[in-house]
Amino acid sequence: MMIQIKWLKWFYLLLALLGAVLPTIANIEFVKIYGPSFNIQLFIELANNNPASQSISRDLFIASTAIIVWIISESKRLQMKNLWVIILTTFTIAFAFSAPLFLYLRELRIEEINRD
Repeated sequence: MMIQIKWLKWFYLLLALLGAVLPTIANIEFVKIYGPSFNIQLFIELANNNPASQSISRDLFIASTAIIVWIISESKRLQMKNLWVIILTTFTIAFAFSAPLFLYLRELRIEEINRD
């Protein structure tokens, strides 16, 4: 039996919602400023155009890579289904959405395991 904090899953769900909304707002602003097509090359260029943004971009890249590896490993360990949803939303919505969503789904899976 795994120990759980009852409110934690709801905190993860709140972070997932914020992780979907806040980056989307910034992406909409990017499109408003730089044109109707989402120019990924320009987006990456702007995300790396000064030392501060380079630091944040590189930090996010390394941390998200480590977390994705852990998500894959943990989902196999807990025999979670539909991992593809997490991977897909990482690239189509935001890592800030998919990581907390995985943590929410992980808590649900742990609850299920504890019931059995």
